[in-house]
Amino acid sequence: MSALNLKIPPPVVLLIVAALMWAVARYLYPGQPTTLHLVACAVAIVLGAAVLVTAYFTFRRARTTLDPQHPEQATTLLTHGIYRFSRNPIYLAMALILFGWAFYLASPPVFVLPFVFVGYMNRFQIIPEENALAAAFGDEFALYRANTRRWI
Repeated sequence: MSALNLKIPPPVVLLIVAALMWAVARYLYPGQPTTLHLVACAVAIVLGAAVLVTAYFTFRRARTTLDPQHPEQATTLLTHGIYRFSRNPIYLAMALILFGWAFYLASPPVFVLPFVFVGYMNRFQIIPEENALAAAFGDEFALYRANTRRWI
């Protein structure tokens, strides 16, 4: 197992990537948002916030852990609600919010960084989480994984 697996909480990763995006736009390649950028920003952030809130309340109703650093503590495998469409709607929401931030910054290089976030999350967060869920829920998780996409 890698030293970074499940070590950095996803909201911290989100903030680090957002800060890097800001630094690139501020110091290396400033952008000037147009009305289209601002509309795309608003759409992405509102959509991301809606997905995030929906996923959060699904977790709360199921009374299972929301702690991404300890997926082995999950007591319920969520396969309903928004989890019918994405195995990782909270991380999807975070990526949407980062894309919204990229549109706001309007600096072409910053659009690469949400993809870096996705790659990091796949490797160091989602794969270890899914390994823990497979160990905890066995065939039920295997069926869910086979029928539901990781992101969208």
